[in-house]
Amino acid sequence: MIDHVSIAVRDLRASRDAYEAILAPLGLRILVDRPRTVGFGKTYPEFWLNLREALQPATGDPGTHICLRARSEDAVRAFHEAALARGCASGGDPGPRQGEMTGYYGAFILDADQNKIEVATFPPKD
Repeated sequence: MIDHVSIAVRDLRASRDAYEAILAPLGLRILVDRPRTVGFGKTYPEFWLNLREALQPATGDPGTHICLRARSEDAVRAFHEAALARGCASGGDPGPRQGEMTGYYGAFILDADQNKIEVATFPPKD
């Protein structure tokens, strides 16, 4: 249903460099790199960073988040570790969680602009 998502960042170069490492465990790489936007994906841009110099730093929980799929629990952990190594805050350490319809394994981060990104992997259906 959703084709792509965009998040606003105050420092595009720093965010680009951070997300390049953070999204690598999910198989996402830079596909578009322009002066005011960077698009990550596997075959087409699915996750965009958009420069917004006037963006005011958020405080506390932003109230929204984006969840990306991971292929494995190892990829969830690698995503979280890469984010913390690049200055992001943990919004929830990797571990099992109970969703509305099923259990899953996930982790949350808050980037430098307080964008809340979750990564999740779901157990195979029996």
